[in-house]
Amino acid sequence: MTLPIIHHPDYQAPLAEDHRFPMAKYGRLRDALRRRGLLDQSAAPQPGEASAALLSAGHDPAYVARVLALGLSDTEQRRIGLPRGAPFVRRARLATAGSLMAAEFALQTGLAGNTAGGSHHAGLDYGAGFCTFNDVAVAAGALLAAGRIRRALVVDCDVHQGDGTARIFANDPRVFTFSIHGAKNFPARKAQSDLDLGVADGLDDTAYLAALSSALERALGAGPFDLAFYNAGVDVHGEDRLGRLALTDQGVRGRDRLVLRTLRRAGLPVAIVIGGGYSEDAAAVAERHAIVFEEAAALREVEAVTSGDGSGTVA
Repeated sequence: MTLPIIHHPDYQAPLAEDHRFPMAKYGRLRDALRRRGLLDQSAAPQPGEASAALLSAGHDPAYVARVLALGLSDTEQRRIGLPRGAPFVRRARLATAGSLMAAEFALQTGLAGNTAGGSHHAGLDYGAGFCTFNDVAVAAGALLAAGRIRRALVVDCDVHQGDGTARIFANDPRVFTFSIHGAKNFPARKAQSDLDLGVADGLDDTAYLAALSSALERALGAGPFDLAFYNAGVDVHGEDRLGRLALTDQGVRGRDRLVLRTLRRAGLPVAIVIGGGYSEDAAAVAERHAIVFEEAAALREVEAVTSGDGSGTVA
C-alpha cells in the first residue's frame, strides 16, 4: 500500500515574497514529492475546510468564531504574524482538516502524512507564531471526542517548543505531549509539556539523535497510546535561519527514521505533520520537508513485506 499523503493546493496562500514566513514552500514541497513519485495530485486525498464545530474540538468556540469572521483584533493578528484575510483563514482550516484526515488514514493503514500542519503555537483562545489553529490539538480532540482513540502521543521535533499544544492539553491525561526543542529559542516563555527536552544551540547530528532516542523511550513509557502525531519540523537544520541548531540533511533523515521506526515498532499508527522550516530559499526548505515522506514511504514498503498486507510494524 502506498503512503497516504494529504495535500491541498490552497495550503499556499498569497503572501509577499519578502515575508518572514516561507509560504512558497508548500507548492515546492508538492513538486518535490511529485518528482519522487510520492504524490499524485490528481489522486491525493484533499481536505475540505474544517468546520467551526471541528475547530472547537481544540479551541475556544468564541476564538474560532472571531477567526472565521475575520474579527481578530490587530494585536491578535500581529501575534499570529500573518495578514488578515479569507485566504489565510481558508489555508488554516484546510491544513487542520488535513491533519485530521492524516490521523484517520494512519489509524487505518499505520502511517500517513499531511503536507501542512504542525501549527503548535496556537493555544486554546489565541494564535501565535504563524499558527492560527492548532491542527494536532483539533485532530486529537476530535478523535477523542468521537471515541476513535483513548490516548494520543504528540512527538514534537520542531526546533521551537510546542507550547500551544502543551497548554491545550495541560490538564488532559489522554494526550501526552513531548517536545524536543532549542532551549533558548522561541517562545521565550516556555509551557510545560508532559516531557520537555530543551537542547543547546549548535547541537549536531550525533548529540541530537542520542538525546532524542532516550527521550522517545521515556515518552513511550507513559503509554499505552492509540495514535501518535509526529511534528517533523525541519527548522532543526543548520542552515535554517530561525533554528540555531546544527543538524545536516543526514541528521534530519536520521531523526525522521528514528522517530518513525521507534513509534511503529511500538505498534503506534503515526500521523505526520510538517511543522516549521524557514529560509529565503523555499525550494531548499521543501527538499528538507520531503525527507520525512521519503522515510515514511520506505518504511511502508518494509512493513508491507514484513506483514504481507502492509498492516504490520517493523520488527
